[in-house]
Amino acid sequence: MPLRSEPGRWSTIAKTLHWVMALLIIGNGVFALWMDDLKPSMQKINLFALHKSIGLTVLALFLLRLAWRLFDRRPAEDPAPRWQHVAATIVHGLLYVLIVAIPLSGWLFNSARGFPLQFFKLFNLPALTAKDPDVAAVLVEVHEYLFWFLVAVLVAHAGGALKHHFIDRDDTLRRMLPFGRARRHLTPSPGDKP
Repeated sequence: MPLRSEPGRWSTIAKTLHWVMALLIIGNGVFALWMDDLKPSMQKINLFALHKSIGLTVLALFLLRLAWRLFDRRPAEDPAPRWQHVAATIVHGLLYVLIVAIPLSGWLFNSARGFPLQFFKLFNLPALTAKDPDVAAVLVEVHEYLFWFLVAVLVAHAGGALKHHFIDRDDTLRRMLPFGRARRHLTPSPGDKP
């Protein structure tokens, strides 16, 4: 598997970051929805601490992914109408903004509540704002609305990938799958067998 992306496929690093982040984001969202229904307890506090640490991990992985994208080339796009390229650019841009905004809004909410923020109980992170219950009440709503907006954008993202795969029958989804290989536009690597 290539370390860097090629004209017909994403690199192993790009695919790994994509799918690990996707699993963490979806899993952490489902985890948060489940936790909300729990009765107040020490266990719930510990679960929220885990939720926050996972959110911070997503933020850190996003920064790593952004740094990798600056170094790695992007595979060539499959031919498609201009509106599809514009829509994909908008959806990806929204995903990137939300992947940063959701953990930051949670961090701000945590700070406004006056709670310490630990990363997997290894070290504390600084507060981003002073304790303020009124600000915290707004931020918890912002955090939740951003999550539901992310769900809508993820549905559009996945829907677009499935449309490319099943209707357009191109390689857009296949080349991002963990073990997928593009059928067309694949430039063989020097080590690939014919």
